[in-house]
Amino acid sequence: MAGRPAPFLPRLGAHVLRSRRLMRAPIWIYKARAGALFGSRLLMLEHVGRKSGAARYVVLEVVGHSSPDTYVVASGFGRKAQWFRNIQANPRVRVYAGSHAPRRATARILDQQEADRALAAYVSRHRQAWEQMRPVLEETLGVPITETGTPLPLVELRLD
Repeated sequence: MAGRPAPFLPRLGAHVLRSRRLMRAPIWIYKARAGALFGSRLLMLEHVGRKSGAARYVVLEVVGHSSPDTYVVASGFGRKAQWFRNIQANPRVRVYAGSHAPRRATARILDQQEADRALAAYVSRHRQAWEQMRPVLEETLGVPITETGTPLPLVELRLD
């Protein structure tokens, strides 16, 4: 079938996403202020560990950027992702976008209707990327993802 990934690809993609070393590799690039190498579709989020109180970092895909001071990102591992749990405990974060200096921001988890709208807008802008990534996300989350009622948590990052 055209357009459908081979059955093993979602498992392989989920395995890659679970590779801590691979997923953390872009962090040093953002710290060196060279995040522009990744374009506007990624950003680095600095958050505070809810138990350790230490600075933590994660690179995330930008799902929406409707205004210069707002980004929407997705938690590909759902509500169990460490960064997601950390921003629930402390929504004060810093955002590294492109080559710009980090900016303070406040994280807010979108409600279901907001998340559905943001995901639908993302899918309409990036249909091909979504068709490749959706099976991988479904594998990591363990549930199907549709554009309505998505189990994929989305977070708004509002710059101060």
